[in-house]
Amino acid sequence: MHRIFTTSFASVYPHYVAKVERKGRTKAELDQVVEWLTGFDEAALQRHLDAGTTFEDFFAAAELNPRVDQVTGVVCGVRVEDVEDPLMQKIRYLDKLVDELARGKAMEKVLRG
Repeated sequence: MHRIFTTSFASVYPHYVAKVERKGRTKAELDQVVEWLTGFDEAALQRHLDAGTTFEDFFAAAELNPRVDQVTGVVCGVRVEDVEDPLMQKIRYLDKLVDELARGKAMEKVLRG
């Protein structure tokens, strides 16, 4: 089991926020991306953050967007569509979306609209 699986989502979330804000995007935009991917609205996301939910439990409770297969590309040198472990692939999907948001990609494109 990879260490990230048992890491709390709340411990990584501030890093996502800092990354997107450094690039001129907002926490609200990040939350919109998280909601698109997981189906968690603002209240559900906050409950997971407050509870210290692990990535494993966070994604177990999520209902992934049916268009998640459109999230493709490379994160940390790994092509997300080729990741074999289903949980790691979900984490990489999130990483890829956060990267796209931080790089200034239009929200419609980030959300595969």
